[in-house]
Amino acid sequence: MVAPLIERARVLLESDESLHPIAFVGSSTRRTIKIVVLSTADGDVEDSSAEQVRQVAFREDADFVFTVTEAWGLPPEKVGKYQAILDQYGSIEASPYAIDFVSFALETVRGSWVAQVPLKPKGISKRKKTFGEPRFRLVTESAGGFATLLPQPAEPSDGGDTLH
Repeated sequence: MVAPLIERARVLLESDESLHPIAFVGSSTRRTIKIVVLSTADGDVEDSSAEQVRQVAFREDADFVFTVTEAWGLPPEKVGKYQAILDQYGSIEASPYAIDFVSFALETVRGSWVAQVPLKPKGISKRKKTFGEPRFRLVTESAGGFATLLPQPAEPSDGGDTLH
């Protein structure tokens, strides 16, 4: 269900469209997807966007959330110097090492996978962009506002509690 969403992101970028941060909240059993446009302007807004996704996921009994965002990052050889780069330039975006990429995150009931794919010019265009095939990797730990967007299963009871 996510392959067409990846292709749509590619088509938008190749058509010189903006790639707005978005979450696709879906149910693979019902084959439905709800769209939530994300705002990532600051921490409070990020938290409210994440909460909105959680509410939709709960309401729709979702079993996956797929987020697509455009971001800046560092090439692998500069990641270890992250803090020094922030100290010197104030942000990754302002540094000469920044690379544009599209970030994909797929959270399912069985785990979470992420892919970050560098953006590159489409042909000779200076404005149109494209990206290669995402290579997803399983993440075992995640943190931040957009972690654990799906409803968490209730802890099983040991049967020891009583109801009065």
